[in-house]
Amino acid sequence: MNTALAATYALTVLLLIATPGPVVALIVNTAAASGPRKALFTALGTNWASLVLIGAAAWIIMTSAAVDKAWLSGLSLLGCLFIGYIAVATLREALQAPAVQTPADTPEQPGRGGLLQGFMVGISNPKDIIFFISFFPQFIQITESFGKSMVVLSLLWIIIDFAVLSLYIFAIGKIASQRSNRLITLASGVALLLIAIAGLAYNIKELAG
Repeated sequence: MNTALAATYALTVLLLIATPGPVVALIVNTAAASGPRKALFTALGTNWASLVLIGAAAWIIMTSAAVDKAWLSGLSLLGCLFIGYIAVATLREALQAPAVQTPADTPEQPGRGGLLQGFMVGISNPKDIIFFISFFPQFIQITESFGKSMVVLSLLWIIIDFAVLSLYIFAIGKIASQRSNRLITLASGVALLLIAIAGLAYNIKELAG
């Protein structure tokens, strides 16, 4: 195995995942609003989405299929709309909630996060779509076998992804309080909204160009 290439890939994945984006914002939001258990299921959902995108990248490499730039921009555009929808719902909940709540005022929020929502945000994340389709194939020579390379790259991604997201969940658990949770929810909602707006502007420009 090409250890230098593996180290470069691992560092790239670490920086990509640790950089705040829609997945991190959703994980932080879920951990603050619904607790670490729901956030972990959300992280599993984003991992599941990553495996689907890795499978798509593998198919493109094996078939040498060309990816239509307009199709890719359109897919990212839909992803941004979905992220924007989650952002608006998050902000609405945070703004309507009282600053200080009693236990009776803090019901369970089953719709926040979870396996399915984690998958939907992960599969529609423009950053991950671009990475897997265009950048991921550059590391396929990590071993002499295509199959082994795919296994190694996939395992490295899953391990690093889940480790980084778990650290975020652990950090939120340490600072959790009624007031801080509301602020975290507001901040993550704003972050999701800004990501969606920036993504929409970029992809509309790409489609118009």
